[in-house]
Amino acid sequence: MSTAEIRFGIDGMSCAGCVSRAEKAIRSVSGVENAQVNLADASARVQVDNAKAAQAVAGALKAAGYPALPRKLRLAIDGMTCASCVGRVESALRDVPGVLSATVNLAEGTATVTTLTDVDVLQKATSAVGYDATPIDAEDRTDDRRAAEAQTYFRHFLLAAVLTLPVFVLEMGGHVFPAAHHFIANTIGMTTSWMIQFVLTTIVLAVPGRGFFTKGGPALLRMAPDMNSLVLLGTGAAWTFSTVALFAPALLPEGTRVVYFEAAAVIVTLILLGRWLEARAKGQTGAAIKRLIGLRPATATVLRDGTQVETPISEVKRGDILLVRPGERVATDGVIRDGTSFVDESMITGEPVPVEKTKGDTLTGGTVNGNGALQMRATAVGADTMLARIIAMVEDAQGARLPVQELVNRITAWFVPAVMVIATLTVLVWLVFGPSPVLSYALVAGVSVLIIACPCAMGLATPTSIMVGTGRAADLGVLFRQGDALQALQGVDVVAFDKTGTLTRGRPVLTDVIALDGGRDALLRNVAAVESLSEHPLAHAIVSAAERPLPQVSGFAAVTGHGLTGDVDGRRVLVGAARLLEKEGVDPAPLVDQAATLAQAGKTAIMVAIDGKPAGVIAVADQARPTAKATVAALTARGLRVVMITGDAARTGAAIGAELGVSDVIADVLPKGKVDAIRALQADGSRVAFVGDGINDAPALAAADVGVAIGTGTDVAVESADVVLMSGDPVGVLNGITVSRATMRNIRENLVWAFGYNVLLVPVAAGVLFPVWGVLLSPALAAGAMALSSVLVVSNALRLRWVKGTLS
Repeated sequence: MSTAEIRFGIDGMSCAGCVSRAEKAIRSVSGVENAQVNLADASARVQVDNAKAAQAVAGALKAAGYPALPRKLRLAIDGMTCASCVGRVESALRDVPGVLSATVNLAEGTATVTTLTDVDVLQKATSAVGYDATPIDAEDRTDDRRAAEAQTYFRHFLLAAVLTLPVFVLEMGGHVFPAAHHFIANTIGMTTSWMIQFVLTTIVLAVPGRGFFTKGGPALLRMAPDMNSLVLLGTGAAWTFSTVALFAPALLPEGTRVVYFEAAAVIVTLILLGRWLEARAKGQTGAAIKRLIGLRPATATVLRDGTQVETPISEVKRGDILLVRPGERVATDGVIRDGTSFVDESMITGEPVPVEKTKGDTLTGGTVNGNGALQMRATAVGADTMLARIIAMVEDAQGARLPVQELVNRITAWFVPAVMVIATLTVLVWLVFGPSPVLSYALVAGVSVLIIACPCAMGLATPTSIMVGTGRAADLGVLFRQGDALQALQGVDVVAFDKTGTLTRGRPVLTDVIALDGGRDALLRNVAAVESLSEHPLAHAIVSAAERPLPQVSGFAAVTGHGLTGDVDGRRVLVGAARLLEKEGVDPAPLVDQAATLAQAGKTAIMVAIDGKPAGVIAVADQARPTAKATVAALTARGLRVVMITGDAARTGAAIGAELGVSDVIADVLPKGKVDAIRALQADGSRVAFVGDGINDAPALAAADVGVAIGTGTDVAVESADVVLMSGDPVGVLNGITVSRATMRNIRENLVWAFGYNVLLVPVAAGVLFPVWGVLLSPALAAGAMALSSVLVVSNALRLRWVKGTLS
């Protein structure tokens, strides 16, 4: 190839030394002819002589510590009709210097490209193979394009149907009703009838059917035939033969001077009908995205110099002060500056009960304000908001390429040429072995083979199911961040839960106060006073349960690994483990039995001594989530091994596990030990899904075969996961597995239909049944079957919209 220039941004440069090192890394790559790095705008201009050099450049810069900054572009690809088109567009894009990855989605009619080059270079590459590419802005979704496409196909179908009906009646009416044949022959005559059919069919092919010729013809000339090429050859052959029979009958052998204008017209009409129905059905595959976009208000009320200004959402900036009136949707993510209200966050958490929000609390764009007016400061706008990130995740998942698709692509790359070879062989066999009139039989069989073959159904089988399945998962609060997780999740053998924050709420509460002298309230107030000076996670649970005001504390000290000490109203208070009491010379024996009983119940027992004597035991426990036990039971019923990983002591972990129905508990696990626990579960070949929510869960999420993050957890955990649960409800894991299994089953059904259809009906179209039963498929029926094939695939995928949440 000739030399090509790519321009891209570079991250991490701060001085001339960085520039030198970055240039050195780029020039070390084979295929780079020149490189210039600019510190001022942190960019590079690189000349490469092959497409793979750009990927090597990106790798070299990453290794040097100055990663390239590729752009992720979405392009609307016009003109794709089948799986063969997908393969050609992908190949064209991947051959462009600077393209790091490219995937094409036939169902959406889009391409997702990660590239170091400019969009106009990508457009030239797709144009060279016969397809127009248009950039899709962040705000420009595919719904309008699909609706316009469906309307265009409907208009073309309607016109074709009006023109085809007289052709069909004139030709086929005489075959079905002999009286009609005699009527036509005795009135206008057969020659005039054929002339009318010629005119109407020519208009059908030239106007509503023009696209088959304008797209299929160039594809044939490029030696890259597609579905349009098959239709062009089939209808063109029928029309040409019929035109010769009408205007130059002497060129044809006796007995073969018949016309097939109705076949050509009906083929175009039925295929347009199928494409209209297919476009309508595909328009419903993006319903989840449409619903998510509908959550975003078009405008926001911005307070500027005390004046309320109605502002388009695209013009709201980070730091703007917004007014959220009662009943309005929150425009963007932010923090409340003034006001109190209840906010419906069900679109994020799935919880139907509104949450009370007051000054300092966070708001999420798309949620619904209740009956109070709020002032908020915008902290994230545009693509940085949670709703925009959710939409982006769903779009990425819908455009994903599953491993199963690679097999489909390898087959369909050869499918259309193979069909053309089969059609040619069919014609030759009929010409050699067929009965009289052999030319007519050969033409009918050849055209039928060309028309009935349907790579459209093969190309749509996987992406339509993925789009609908991931959309339904999003409705259930499950987001697939990595496309292959949709396929991987359905095959897991083990589901391992981190206990805190996943199976439990992660917010401990006070459960028991046992005072040896019976003074329960006094004991709690003394302990709470000391705990109020602690930063331990359990302290808040104790303090929040005590009556206010709390006594003053002096002489406070935290004894690492033991507990707390302090003077409350002149009395020395010890709060902690038995070893703290022993260290301070207090015998903990009177408290041991009560502490052991509480620990066996899965609670954290804390001993208390006052003025050198045992005073009582208090207990704190992390409450299980309401659906945790039912989720564990449902996963177990599906044949999955459920494991709980916890840092609690073995006895406490076993007690909590028994409460939740988890018999397989890995206890005493330090944060760094979670990865080892995952690898131990994988040691026997089991595929493991790990569910966690904290920063210390991120390595385990990455180590698991499928990492599932609670969406209410930290960003680090979410970014490390393959699947995100938007609420803190563990039932999301069950819903994710349910949707994953249903989607993969749906894909298998579609592939069996798409391939089985062709394996069975192409031989029928070729005439294998003719020697036995005298059956030869007509081109019109072949066109109907082909159109129906794609519609059935898309319709089957749409059934995934009704997959139910498992516990709902």
